[in-house]
Amino acid sequence: MRFMVIVKASKDSEAGKMPSEEMLGAMAKFNEEMVKAGIMLDGNGLQPSSKGARIRFSGKNRTVIDGPFAETKELVAGYWIIQVKSKEEAIEWMKRCPNPHEEDGYIEIRQVFEMEDFAPGPAVDHHLAIKAELEKQKK
Repeated sequence: MRFMVIVKASKDSEAGKMPSEEMLGAMAKFNEEMVKAGIMLDGNGLQPSSKGARIRFSGKNRTVIDGPFAETKELVAGYWIIQVKSKEEAIEWMKRCPNPHEEDGYIEIRQVFEMEDFAPGPAVDHHLAIKAELEKQKK
């Protein structure tokens, strides 16, 4: 099962404050442990929302809204994609994560949909073909 682990933003991350050398080192060590265990598929920190944009959908209309965005606690500051056997295993790994904040904060664990979660059909076949093409491009 794949999970996306979402690091929630903080006032510091939204202000563009860079992590300390100590924090970068602690995260590198944690990432190395996950890579050696064969569970880490991807992971990155994200720039503050002030450098981002949102696209609002309303019927056929699209509206671009530049950041920054309110409600810092609802924003994403980084993520990992991990592959583990269960949600419980994902939780156990993330309990070992260095605190990504210099204050109280959250990370969120969400299971990723797999194509097998959907009813078979032409749309799923199309997605599987796209996935196969992506895998070819990675090689």
